[in-house]
Amino acid sequence: MRTSIDVETLERDSLDEIVTVLTDAFGDYPVMRYVIGPSESYSEQLPLLVHLFASGRALRREPMFGVRASDGSLAAVALATPPDSIDPPDEFLTLRERAWSQLGADARRRYETLVDVWSACAATGRHHHLNMIGVRRAFRGTGLGKLLLEAVIAMAESDPSSTGVDLTTELAGNLAFYQRFGFRVIADAHATPELHTWTLFRALG
Repeated sequence: MRTSIDVETLERDSLDEIVTVLTDAFGDYPVMRYVIGPSESYSEQLPLLVHLFASGRALRREPMFGVRASDGSLAAVALATPPDSIDPPDEFLTLRERAWSQLGADARRRYETLVDVWSACAATGRHHHLNMIGVRRAFRGTGLGKLLLEAVIAMAESDPSSTGVDLTTELAGNLAFYQRFGFRVIADAHATPELHTWTLFRALG
């Protein structure tokens, strides 16, 4: 019987597992619904969008953390960007264009609208960014999100040049969870009348 739960660093060869976890975790997330838009093919397009987001981290070899269930399957994932993120490799640029061709020009415009809003609300200075953190629905409420968030914070604390960690959420119900870990809201905005986004920052030191 497993007596402890370990957070592991994930590599690029775990990308398919990562996409599976995040597709399950973000199935009804407002950002995904907004970007994909009204579509009868939402369930088919969602993994394409998640794969695009996750590949941006994997192909840059940026930090990716995971927690496995007792059967060895991946149950929760966190993806982060360090202060010195590199330019995307050509492999990702090719993948990105292929993904948007499948998702459609309207989806791409909606995503770019979100990026503009997020950029305007982002923390300044050198810091880590938590891109995505997700727990499979079957494992929600078991403390895996806490373990991953602590791992991201610890990574930032080990970098003397980082001032902290920022993240965004589009669910008001998530705010209290992050605030328990020292995050505070530094900006918020409406990307659309229906889609509200909050930026939170946890300073180090």
